[in-house]
Amino acid sequence: MDVNDIKILLVDDENDVLEFMKYNLEKEGFWVYTAHDGLEGIQIAKKVNPQIIILDLMMPKLDGIETCRELRTMPEFKNTIIAFLTARDEDYSQIAGFEVGADDYITKPIKPRVFISRIRALLRRLETNGVAEKIKVGDIEIDRERYVVVKNGTEIQLPRKEFELMSLLVSKPGRVFKREEILSRVWGNDTIVGDRTIDVHIRKLREKIGEDYFKTIKGIGYKFDA
Repeated sequence: MDVNDIKILLVDDENDVLEFMKYNLEKEGFWVYTAHDGLEGIQIAKKVNPQIIILDLMMPKLDGIETCRELRTMPEFKNTIIAFLTARDEDYSQIAGFEVGADDYITKPIKPRVFISRIRALLRRLETNGVAEKIKVGDIEIDRERYVVVKNGTEIQLPRKEFELMSLLVSKPGRVFKREEILSRVWGNDTIVGDRTIDVHIRKLREKIGEDYFKTIKGIGYKFDA
């Protein structure tokens, strides 16, 4: 994926942080847009349709959590990569971010080379082989090209991470996926997430798809049962 085709929106109320991120990303060849609060960020996102959005957690007018929640309600941002940039590293704030559809969590302060490395790791999630792929198990169908789950003929829209987690489990019904493997394959080795992250996403899937599909194997991981 050519970085010259990638648009990144940075939303933070601290000018020095914005300038730091903007400078380092533009130096790598990315198109960079900036906003100083969540409301402005949503307006700019609608205009430029970025592939990646980096949100500060604590902002005036509309904080990062509410901004992410609002963006995920819009079809055009269903598959956009959204990451939080924040000085806070408490588990509860990370869980809140993932619950509203965030893909990653980057903690301040961060060194330029590390920051660019994390952005490139996010970009790898956008890359696809261009081949439509569908998985059908029982009354569940996964359409990986359209990022849609179909249950009994009804389409269900899921946030990116919930969809990727479900895709992984459904790819091999009955197989137990260990927690470490799930974290590596869904969140990647470049992402640091809390231990409860998988549990939160499984709970959301059970609420949307059904309690009986996702089985907990205590002390090991999860499996999909059709």
